[in-house]
Amino acid sequence: MALAVAPWAGAGPLRLTPLGALWLILASAFLLALLLHTAAPGLSHPVLHDLIRYGKTRGAGRRPAFLEVFDVPKRWFCHFYIISVVWNGFLLLCLIQALFLGTPFPVWLQELLRKIGASQVQGNELALSAFLVLVFMWLHSIRRLIECLFISVFSKSVIHLLHYCFGICYYIIIGLTVLSQVPIDGKNVYVGKSLLMQARWFHILGMLMYIWSSIHQHRCHVILANMRKDDSGKVIHSNYRVPFGDWFEYVSGPNYFAELMIYVSLAVTFGFYNFTWWLVVSYVLFSQALSAVLSHKFYLSKFDSYPKHRKAYVPFLF
Repeated sequence: MALAVAPWAGAGPLRLTPLGALWLILASAFLLALLLHTAAPGLSHPVLHDLIRYGKTRGAGRRPAFLEVFDVPKRWFCHFYIISVVWNGFLLLCLIQALFLGTPFPVWLQELLRKIGASQVQGNELALSAFLVLVFMWLHSIRRLIECLFISVFSKSVIHLLHYCFGICYYIIIGLTVLSQVPIDGKNVYVGKSLLMQARWFHILGMLMYIWSSIHQHRCHVILANMRKDDSGKVIHSNYRVPFGDWFEYVSGPNYFAELMIYVSLAVTFGFYNFTWWLVVSYVLFSQALSAVLSHKFYLSKFDSYPKHRKAYVPFLF
């Protein structure tokens, strides 16, 4: 497999690859679930409610007893990031070897990338863009794993088994999505020294947006964890309280909004024009919006004095 290095050529033709179609389907499914929940909650089936709710929102409403057999602990979220660190770290290693040593991807990986649409890339993407996005995704997984293991305080809340399986598959597919954006032309190209020559203004902007969003998401996770700890850092309870500080002053789900902004920053790093990645962003937009709306309704129902000016997801808007 080779990496064709081409200058940025602006927006290329819109091609719906198999991976792109998958992200479009996922985005549409979560948009439908969001619309059903907000516009016609009475039409939602109990099983659908069970699939889309997790953690504190899972306890809202009555659940059929048979659904409890599919519950797994929410603290298993850390498994997502363990898999992501290992898998996406492996993909990053493959990309580094290809870029700096001219080493082809493993044959099985080449075939997999072709099947999911990598061969349809027209060569107007920068190798540096894919490299940076994969690095950012890997660092994001490392940070979230550290937060899950050493910062977050999980209650006895649960998630659905299918939600758990989906999360594992998600972090495998997201890395392949990034790698599939690397052009393929059948030749090995050694581009180590020329990689920095591909740097553009949108790489810097994307990196700054990524750092900014990641810092705020981390702060929000620390705020949530500290509400269950004393001044010495010892966990004293697992109850829910009204969070204050940082982006919590504006929205109920700032961690979800920060997640969206992280993925938007990766779209910027791709140069704004990567159609497949914008489909990923669309999925993140609707899936995180659904989680934010559920979280917002939970706070409103549980706390009579909950700040009325707070939005659910996007500051000042929604």
